[in-house]
Amino acid sequence: MAIKTSGLHHVTAIGGDPQRNADFYLRTLGLRLVKTTVNFDDPGTYHLYYGDSAGKPGSLMTFFPWPDAPSGRHGTGQATTTSFSIPEASIGWWKQHLNAQQIETGEIRNADDEDTLTFRDPDGLKLALVAHPQGDPRDPWDTELVPAEHAIRGLHSVTLSVTKEDATAGMLTDGLGLSFATQDSNRLRFAAGEGGPGALVDVLVTPDAPRGLVAAGTVHHVAWRAPDEPTQKAWREELVDQGVHVTSILDRQYFRSIYFREPGGTLLEVATDEPGFAIDEPLLELGRALKLPPWLEPRREEIQHMLPKLNLPAENNPELS
Repeated sequence: MAIKTSGLHHVTAIGGDPQRNADFYLRTLGLRLVKTTVNFDDPGTYHLYYGDSAGKPGSLMTFFPWPDAPSGRHGTGQATTTSFSIPEASIGWWKQHLNAQQIETGEIRNADDEDTLTFRDPDGLKLALVAHPQGDPRDPWDTELVPAEHAIRGLHSVTLSVTKEDATAGMLTDGLGLSFATQDSNRLRFAAGEGGPGALVDVLVTPDAPRGLVAAGTVHHVAWRAPDEPTQKAWREELVDQGVHVTSILDRQYFRSIYFREPGGTLLEVATDEPGFAIDEPLLELGRALKLPPWLEPRREEIQHMLPKLNLPAENNPELS
C-alpha cells in the first residue's frame, strides 16, 4: 500500500514548569486542554494535550513538562518552528494580544499571501501564527482572553531544519507521500494531500547551523496522520521494505503510534486518528480529570502524589463548575 498521509497529527515538545506551560497554552494562546495524562514511559511527569474544541488530529500540541529540565538548543536535526493557523484578518489582533501579555513578537512578515507572526513560549520554543486566505473550517475553542473569531484553528505547518535537503525530501515524498510545493531560497515546502493549513512542512536548509539538542524549549517529535490501525500496519510494512528503522506499533491509548527518524535527524511518528480523546471521558469534560491507561491505574495514588497540582481555567477545573 502506498503511504499517503493526509497531514499533521500532533507536535510534541519538552516544557519546563507544568503550571507555566498550562497558563501559556490555555490562557495566552486560548487552546483547550483536551487530555490530562502522564508520560507513559515516565508516569511521574504530565503529558498535556492542547487542541481545538474536540481535540481533533491536526489541532494538537502536546508537552512533557519537566519542572527542572535543562534548556535545549535549536538547530539542525529537529523541528525548529511550530506554526498555528489563525483567521486571515486576525494577525494584528494577535500581535496586540501577545504584546499585552508581555510576549515579545517579531514583525508581521508577508510571503505567498500568508501573514506570519513569530514569538516564543516561556521555555523558548519557537512558535508562529499564520494568517492565510485558504479558510480553515476547524472548530476553535472560545475563551475569555481569546474569542473564537480570532482563535487558533489548529496546526498550520512545522519547519524541519537540516544540513542537506535531498534525503529529508525523499523521506517526505517517497516515505510519507507528500508532494513538493514551493521553494523560497533555502526553504522548501512540501504538502500532504491537498495541502493547506495542517498539511504543510517546510524544510529549512542551514548547513552551518549547530546540531539541535532536545531538552526544554524544543520539539521532541512530529506526528503525521494515519486513518486507522490497518492502514498504519500496512504503512509500517512499507517503511520497513524501504529500509527504514521503524518501531513496533505502540498503544498510546488515544491513538496507535510508530516512530522513526527522517534522514535529517528529526524524530517522526505516524499516529492513527482513532480512537480519539473521547474514549475515556465525555467530550464536554475533556482534560478535566487525570486519565491513566489501564496498566497504570493500580499506581494512581502514587502517581497523583508525584505530580504537581495544576491551577486550570474554569472550563478545565471541575472544582469551579
